[in-house]
Amino acid sequence: MRSFYPEVEPHETGLLDVGDGHQIYYEVSGNPAGKPAVYLHGGPGGASSPDQRRVFDPEKYRIVLLDQRGCGQSLPHASAPEADLTSITTWHIVEDIESLRRHLDVEAWLVCGGSWGSALALAYAEKHPAAVSELVLRGIFTLRPSELDWFYEGGAASVYPDLWEGFVAPVPPEQRGRLVEAYSRLLNDPDPAVHVPAAKAWSRWESSAITLLPDESLVEHFTEDAFAVAFARIENHFFMHGGWFEDGQLIRDASSLKDVPAVIVQGRYDMCTPAVTAWDLHRAWPEAELRMIPDAGHAFTEPGILDAIIEATDRFAS
Repeated sequence: MRSFYPEVEPHETGLLDVGDGHQIYYEVSGNPAGKPAVYLHGGPGGASSPDQRRVFDPEKYRIVLLDQRGCGQSLPHASAPEADLTSITTWHIVEDIESLRRHLDVEAWLVCGGSWGSALALAYAEKHPAAVSELVLRGIFTLRPSELDWFYEGGAASVYPDLWEGFVAPVPPEQRGRLVEAYSRLLNDPDPAVHVPAAKAWSRWESSAITLLPDESLVEHFTEDAFAVAFARIENHFFMHGGWFEDGQLIRDASSLKDVPAVIVQGRYDMCTPAVTAWDLHRAWPEAELRMIPDAGHAFTEPGILDAIIEATDRFAS
């Protein structure tokens, strides 16, 4: 069973001005002359983390991480009271990735992403196929209404009824028929006494359900005030707009990637992004290898998931 490569520190960091008043944080580690690879974090509204570097062999890869608009170390941060999310959309971020590729003088790179990162990787590859040498995708999420309804409108409550009570608690009972919309009102309320508890409830729900077994340290990280507010605001903003996708767009257009080597890694017991989406993607794109992990949930740190991701990056290193 493969595990993380040893810790590696960046040898280059920076803030790239991508327009609209945004600067995105990026870092480069590993072999400066190695095969380029970029890791796209989840959320939307999450952040890069040191462990994301460690799914790549640092002797063989030039490893690039970035924080997407509004989150992590990118500026401005969506937790700020005056934060404007208007120019934080899928297609703005797709072009940010492309701007970073050109800034780093990369001809083409392996693109790895999980959860929302898988949606972003698909969107990027379908828009800029010549820039993508391979894809490694995990916990497939494409923002179809059926996927959003499952996790944010009550489907997953059948599995986690106790956790669900905490998720709906900030929402007045008469508004619980459309929870994403109700949360939009709460998260955009200027009063911290309203939007901070709502953000923490949203983030606690998600972080409690993304691992097969509870991970209290993960929940603690997700519910830190500034992280929770940026995460919940950005995520809800994307869901209110369906990711700026047509329903089923990413799966419909996946056939255009038939010549891109790809591995899809999916936990059988993923309660956040259930396996049906990975299966639908694989059926639309049979050239992509599907690795269904029988004893895993959603998080990339789960042993079977991590093993499959690193097996893929090791294979593509040459």
